[in-house]
Amino acid sequence: MAVYDTDPLYTERFTEFVSQKEQVGFSVMAFTALERLKAYGEDHKIELLLISSSVSREEIEKIGAAVVVLLADGEAVSPGGQYPIVYKYQAADSLMREVMNYYCDNPDDPGYAMASKAGRIIGVYSPINRCLKTSFALTMGQLLARDLKVLYLNLEDCSGFRRLIGEEYRGGLSDLLYYYSQEGFRWVRLGSVVYTWGELDYVPPVQYPEDLCQVTGQMMAELIIHIARESVYESIILDLGQFGKKAAEVLEICDAVYMPVKDDCVSAAKIEEFEEYLMSSGYEALKHRIQKIKPPYHCSFGRKDNYLEQLLWGELGDYTRQLLRKQP
Repeated sequence: MAVYDTDPLYTERFTEFVSQKEQVGFSVMAFTALERLKAYGEDHKIELLLISSSVSREEIEKIGAAVVVLLADGEAVSPGGQYPIVYKYQAADSLMREVMNYYCDNPDDPGYAMASKAGRIIGVYSPINRCLKTSFALTMGQLLARDLKVLYLNLEDCSGFRRLIGEEYRGGLSDLLYYYSQEGFRWVRLGSVVYTWGELDYVPPVQYPEDLCQVTGQMMAELIIHIARESVYESIILDLGQFGKKAAEVLEICDAVYMPVKDDCVSAAKIEEFEEYLMSSGYEALKHRIQKIKPPYHCSFGRKDNYLEQLLWGELGDYTRQLLRKQP
């Protein structure tokens, strides 16, 4: 990826940001002089070019980039209507999601794959409700993300993420599932729907519950395996929610499985029923890999205004740190 803008400071800062966002998957070069960019394009293949909208179409064509996206500081008209335009002063991660969408829609996209070691898949699932499953999964994700590249995937039909985090999403898991069913996995498609909360990357959950109902457990498992093998993520946290008995097919691909439990008789009955299902449906080995946990609960937990701080510095954060220290 080559980046050129008439403001050298903007070019350098934006390039530094993109270089740190490894899931983008490009090596990135900044150019502060148009002539140097054109000279580089004569001898090197530029797959994706982000360039100021003030540059003429003739000058852009001389560079010979495969895909061109214009950076505009206000309303701009694409030369000949040929190139997509993004507003350059929006949040950098939002800008890159737009760029990745345009890159994915390019009919000449060769569908490059990342050369990556398979990431570790960690499943968090429980057949009971109100057991701090999601809070535990998010806490673990934030803690692991301090040292690793971590992706959080929530498979709940009603996650509440939009209201919890206060983010308006332009894409998410629904889009990823659709494109996977149509064209298979492509890392650029993943990069177009990844958001960041704290230090943790995540794909916004499905927009409608029906989007999960139409997905088989096998398809979901295959998508996750592709992400683990062909993306930069070293750990993937799966928050399975009420994925029904399809959860077993997804949990089977996990390297570790945590199951939050409670002591009341109704919760115990649900756990026993799920374990009986595993035994009768050929997932007996999975039953023995599940690690049951009892995350601490306190009544002040869960306020939206400082939810992230509560996850990391409350009792749940301390509990999760101790749990991670014991893991190999």
